[in-house]
Amino acid sequence: MKFLNDLAPSFDLTYNDVFMVPARSDVTSRFDVDLATADGTGTTLPLVVANMTAISGKRMAETIARRGGIAIIPQDIPLDIVAATVDRVKAAHTVYDTPVTVDPTTTVGEALSLIPKRAHGAVVVVDDGVVLGIVTERDGAEVDRFAQVRDVMTTDVLTFEAGADPRECFNQMSARHVDVAPVLDGGRLAGVLTRKSALRSTIYDPAVDADGRLVIGAAVGINGDVAGKAAELLAMGIDVIVVDTAHGHQDKMLEALPLVTVARNTYAAESGRRVPIAAGNVVSAAGVRDLVAEGADIIKVGVGPGAMCTTRMMTGVGRPQFSAVLECAAAARELGAHVWADGGVRYPRDVALALAAGAASVMIGSWFAGTLESPGDLKVGPDGRPYKESFGMASARAVSNRTRDAAGFERARMALFEEGISSSRMFLDPDRPGVEDLVDAIIAGVRSSATYAGARSIAEFHDRAVVGLQSSAGYDEGRPLNTSW
Repeated sequence: MKFLNDLAPSFDLTYNDVFMVPARSDVTSRFDVDLATADGTGTTLPLVVANMTAISGKRMAETIARRGGIAIIPQDIPLDIVAATVDRVKAAHTVYDTPVTVDPTTTVGEALSLIPKRAHGAVVVVDDGVVLGIVTERDGAEVDRFAQVRDVMTTDVLTFEAGADPRECFNQMSARHVDVAPVLDGGRLAGVLTRKSALRSTIYDPAVDADGRLVIGAAVGINGDVAGKAAELLAMGIDVIVVDTAHGHQDKMLEALPLVTVARNTYAAESGRRVPIAAGNVVSAAGVRDLVAEGADIIKVGVGPGAMCTTRMMTGVGRPQFSAVLECAAAARELGAHVWADGGVRYPRDVALALAAGAASVMIGSWFAGTLESPGDLKVGPDGRPYKESFGMASARAVSNRTRDAAGFERARMALFEEGISSSRMFLDPDRPGVEDLVDAIIAGVRSSATYAGARSIAEFHDRAVVGLQSSAGYDEGRPLNTSW
């Protein structure tokens, strides 16, 4: 990347401070742009779901990996739950969504409560693996909640055999005005397909491991039995291990990271499988160099840009994210490492600019919190708008979860030093309620940005991007107007 007219700034920049200049391009289609990453995680899209308990769970991990990204399970989750999540994701189909199933005697009320668990908007009624019908919200409208689904389910169900051509599936669903269809394998339910997922299966390549299973990562902190927990996570089959703390450039991190590196190397010698290590967060070249020296392959960059983070307002510590990524990516590249830009993205343009600055992937948190796949319960505000609750990982709520096994006095003392928002309403976009809808918008923007630069890959995009500086008025000029002036 270079600055327009070689006008390097004398101050640090956020994503809003910069714009990209179009260049002569022979890339005629967004579909000519390959967004596979080079960081060793197996991702085919440069998207990482942040390791936040309000955002990253089994449904999110499965869905994002099916489209090419990866989710990181937070460090606060008990290991038995992490193991069950990894098993669930690894067992998931790489093309078809995992169905929500009920038996014929399930009540309508319970079935309707399960529908928001998946973006495809239906539950499948099964008996010993055999599909009997489908129930949608429309089927349950104005029906007694204690009625059984066998009395309201749609029994004239369009089904497909596993491996069917997605284009033909799309055409059949469109002709019959069907939104969702079960997929069968040997007569038994294997998954579900929607018209959108049929389309997406021809656009995105799933992120898979060497055995063809969906990828998933997990985080470990820098306190306690770091080596033991890292070894357990590796044995579960995770595909990237993230050593995570808010201040990554500290001695405690530099002591914990070698322990994880040893555990990783031992596992690699036994299994023949080398799992990349990510560590952070830092915002300087010095931080990058120190973490790479202790074994990190990927550096998480970002202090304070996240929507749930109050670090900068509480402490004055942090750095504008575009400049942080630019400096850290340059330092990592010299050492053969990579960076993830963690936080601060609000629009597809921000993701594109992070990649232009040199990031291998972009880590997204709050943006994905307001989706059907995030772990929280779907709630409805006074105005009827559905939302999920999100919170920062240094907030009182997160600290309380993290210190649940500590003595009462110690828990109370640690609670005094919270940073971050404990409860925030992240409203679902009615046009993009699922994380795949957001991925569509993000990737459409990023691929289009690459065509403007004349780039067919992330590496070419970073090499060819020309970035200029703009005033706040320049940024406002580029924003669309919802109403006339």
